[in-house]
Amino acid sequence: MKSSRLLSILLLLQTGGRLTAARLAAELEVSVRTVYRDIEALHAAGVPLYGEAGHAGGYELLAGYRTRLTGLSAPEAEALFLSGLPGPAGELGLGSALAAAQLKLRAALPPGLRAQADRMRGRFHLDAPGWYAPDDDVRHLPQVADAVWNSRVADVRYRRWKEPTDVDRRLEPYGLVLKAGRWYVVAGPGPRTYRVDQILEITVLEEVFDPPEDFDLAGYWRGYQADFHARLHRDEAAVRLAPAAASRLTGAAARALAATGVEEPDGWVRAVLPIESLDHAHGRFLAMGADVEVLDPPELRERLAGTVRALAARYARS
Repeated sequence: MKSSRLLSILLLLQTGGRLTAARLAAELEVSVRTVYRDIEALHAAGVPLYGEAGHAGGYELLAGYRTRLTGLSAPEAEALFLSGLPGPAGELGLGSALAAAQLKLRAALPPGLRAQADRMRGRFHLDAPGWYAPDDDVRHLPQVADAVWNSRVADVRYRRWKEPTDVDRRLEPYGLVLKAGRWYVVAGPGPRTYRVDQILEITVLEEVFDPPEDFDLAGYWRGYQADFHARLHRDEAAVRLAPAAASRLTGAAARALAATGVEEPDGWVRAVLPIESLDHAHGRFLAMGADVEVLDPPELRERLAGTVRALAARYARS
């Protein structure tokens, strides 16, 4: 809608300063001609903006002009209030800033949208971490965030899973990622990914670094996740599953079942499922009890059979 687009132009100029018609057109996904018409409409409405021609030109709002957020739709206002996660903001040291920002946003909204936003906050609560996971110790998160924001080198003592466990690293922190309630810092050289809760000590130095111009944090994280899942499920197991067990599969196992599953006359399903390792698969399939039969690899089948025989002998004695 044109009214929504006009407000978007105002907010882009208010937050981004001087912008060319081409830049505005790219941001709004419209033609440059459409931007010209919208600028004329804003002029006609009395909005104090001016344009300059030339290589360094563009459109700019008169200094000091600010627009109120009265152009927000109800879903947009609800989304803004729903997007503020007080837990992560507090861990970053921004809890009070988030509360102040939401208070200012609420005050700027018309009464109708204000009531909608209040209703949204009262009906929805976002809790990112999963169940059964203890809270991570992220005492050094504010310092890490400061290093990220100010592009400062940090010396850290880091605990990893392999020997030697405690190592010293000199990091150039490019960005922070919150995944399932756990904080990660992506840092050079590399880049590599580090868990913030495994940072034992940190010293943020005065030394400044230049992040790579082509580094895209979101793109890096997508690639990192894809590589992680590829390395996680390196083996496969051929199995037969009872209907109850098949219905409980999730994630990669559920996708593999949909791709390879063949139903047999007795209602069981034969499929090839990804597994991380023999040790992990042993525990995973053992938890399914009599609702699963492993057909291959032979060493996994034999290991499960040996565990079942040991359990039967133990319970027979008792």
